[in-house]
Amino acid sequence: MTTFSLGTAGIAFALALAIGPLIIRWLERRNAGKSISDEGPQTHRVKAGTPTMGGLIFLIPIAVLTIATNLVEGDRWSILLPLVGAAALGVLGYADDLGTLIGRMQAGLTWKLKFALLALFSTAVGLVLYFALDVQSLNVPWLGQFSLGPAYIVIAALTVFATIISVAISDGLDTLCGGTGAIAIAAFGVIAAGQEQDFLVRFAFTCVGALLGFLWFNAHPARIFMGDTGALALGGTLAIVALMTGHWLLLPVIGIVFVLEAASDIAQVGWFKWTRRRTGEGRRVLRMAPLHNHFEMSGWSEPQIVTRFWLIGMAGGILGIALALQVPK
Repeated sequence: MTTFSLGTAGIAFALALAIGPLIIRWLERRNAGKSISDEGPQTHRVKAGTPTMGGLIFLIPIAVLTIATNLVEGDRWSILLPLVGAAALGVLGYADDLGTLIGRMQAGLTWKLKFALLALFSTAVGLVLYFALDVQSLNVPWLGQFSLGPAYIVIAALTVFATIISVAISDGLDTLCGGTGAIAIAAFGVIAAGQEQDFLVRFAFTCVGALLGFLWFNAHPARIFMGDTGALALGGTLAIVALMTGHWLLLPVIGIVFVLEAASDIAQVGWFKWTRRRTGEGRRVLRMAPLHNHFEMSGWSEPQIVTRFWLIGMAGGILGIALALQVPK
């Protein structure tokens, strides 16, 4: 079954490569070029006009292959949760991306509306996991598995919400978000394989293959950005897959890059506001948040930052798998 899952990953990669140029041309005809914020690094100005909403390149293969290979048998309907979740978040992200295009009058979603919709989505995921799929466990290395009862709904919702936001924050450099996301999902796919959750393994590696296909076009200098269309869907998918394995406690380890990116953003904003209240002049922890912008402002090249963050992500993935193996059966 694992061999079949890896084969599905290869097909997803090939399908993403095939549809990538079509989607890029379609977005270009729709003038879907992204505007670049003045608040970001000046080096990013040259990226203005690059098509966004590129998450479609990996979401379409995921949907097609998941329906074709997972939903044909009655005991595989649980995979509808990550599939429908990715689709719903993709639509939400697409709506938000419309407000980031050059020359468009409409605005994107306000942050309050966006957060409210993400909170609603996260709560719905927690309810489905608990009531429909009977998932409510926590796996702790060396200690075993524990049932959390109704409290799991709140924990799952917070996990999904925090993961989506963290992944979206990391989407700022070519291949950074997509590459680290593929690494993290692959790690949970390996964990699911150890649990013999064949349907989840297949879905996870389908995601990995499709993401690798997207990275072909997102490689520096990127021909297309994933946008919130892809980033929100990627974050939601990672969280749901982690929750379905019961090893969501390992998300901060396997998704260490996302944790660092989100923490740097929180620290920057928090310290600035606190020092401004105390002294009247806001101070910053980093040259620019999130963390990848700090390193870019410090003189690191974009490929250097991405490669090193990928290496950190790989180390986190390996450590996470090792910790998952320490849970008594």
